Amino acid sequence: MKFAQFLAPLAALALTASPAFATTSPAPARSASIPFANINGVRNWVAEGNQTIYFQDNGRRWYRAVLFAPSTDLPFATRIGIDSRPLGTLDKWGAVIVHGQRYPFQSFEQVDGPPAKASGKKASDGKE
Repeated sequence: MKFAQFLAPLAALALTASPAFATTSPAPARSASIPFANINGVRNWVAEGNQTIYFQDNGRRWYRAVLFAPSTDLPFATRIGIDSRPLGTLDKWGAVIVHGQRYPFQSFEQVDGPPAKASGKKASDGKE
């Protein structure tokens, strides 16, 4: 009887301590960064909408930064500031400054390039 009282808590403890079954999870994204972004490390940038910016470094590699909050001025901005402090490297901890407002990054990853723009053909109104 005493043996059964001793064995029951041990069995319960063994069940709670059993390892969980492994599940497949996506591979973590490789951390991307642009070194020397504070001194001409960024060659070009392209805004897509009000929350995504594509950066091109001097090696002509492209990176996509998604902002935490939308910037209504971003689609119309002709220049932006890059906040890459303290080391001058632009990465997921960076931010951009658009018209005096700082927008931190939600994500920063290397991509193949900015998306292709739609063709610039205007709709025909039927008049020639």
